[in-house]
Amino acid sequence: MARNDRPSIKDEETYESLREDGYSKGAAARIANAQANSSQNPSKKGGKAPPYEDWTKDELYDRAQELEIEGRSDMTKDELIDALRDQRDAD
Repeated sequence: MARNDRPSIKDEETYESLREDGYSKGAAARIANAQANSSQNPSKKGGKAPPYEDWTKDELYDRAQELEIEGRSDMTKDELIDALRDQRDAD
């Protein structure tokens, strides 16, 4: 059931689960496709950072400040998460 708006994903369920956990589109696709390949053995997480939902608003704000995200001081926690994900996906 690959969607037409992105490249072929071999394991759609894993991809969607990873996206819900805060992974970028690219990372989720790489992990899902690697897990679907029996010759590869990927771990779910490459780094040690928890998903943004587990961060405090202050932690999210500090990260947004590091990335120089405009309008961060007026953002809610959910808006900060969205802005950080948008920034990460753009890189």
